[in-house]
Amino acid sequence: MQQDKRIRIITGHYGSGKTEFSVNYVIRLAKSGKKAAIADLDIVNPYFRSREEKGRMERIGIRVVAPEGKFINADVPALPADIYTLLQDESYQAVLDVGGDAAGARALGRYYDHLKDVDYDMFIVINANRPNTGSPQAAIEYIEEIERAARIRATGLINNTHMLRDTTLEDVLRGQRVVEEVSRQKNMPVKYICAIERIAGQIPEGLTGEVFPVKMYMRPDWL
Repeated sequence: MQQDKRIRIITGHYGSGKTEFSVNYVIRLAKSGKKAAIADLDIVNPYFRSREEKGRMERIGIRVVAPEGKFINADVPALPADIYTLLQDESYQAVLDVGGDAAGARALGRYYDHLKDVDYDMFIVINANRPNTGSPQAAIEYIEEIERAARIRATGLINNTHMLRDTTLEDVLRGQRVVEEVSRQKNMPVKYICAIERIAGQIPEGLTGEVFPVKMYMRPDWL
């Protein structure tokens, strides 16, 4: 994580687990002593948004930027102005949780004039168990669609191939094969290999990417 840029933009197709990763990531930043913030830019998916864990994150010192008041649960492009503060204030290590389709990426595109001049990474979260990113070619087409809509380039890949709590090691390894082929064709590094903690300890050494154990904050045990 130490080599990632100050602004981390996280996006991925519906069901990729990009919000779960975003929340885990910013919590890890905060627990490592960083001045951390997360901005919820997901105007596409009304479920499992990072703003739902606002209380948990604020208790450990994370600044949470998200729609408030009547817009807090709205599925509309009502994005708070405080996002500009995170882009400009270099004291923050920031995570931007972005909606995972062209509409969500266009919301990010609003900030193009600010992003083009700052130190950012845009990580694409891929779950190879989802049909829209189940093959290298499908994943590449998805990435290029997001890049066009956001008007910025992706800089890294995250293998988050899962079946929620039923995830197996083979799920992760199959996803890794897809992501590594995307990496080869796009000349883009694999940054992280995500898995629930039970599986993360089983991932063999020698794969491309840092193993990133994930806690399931966004789904209670009964889901």
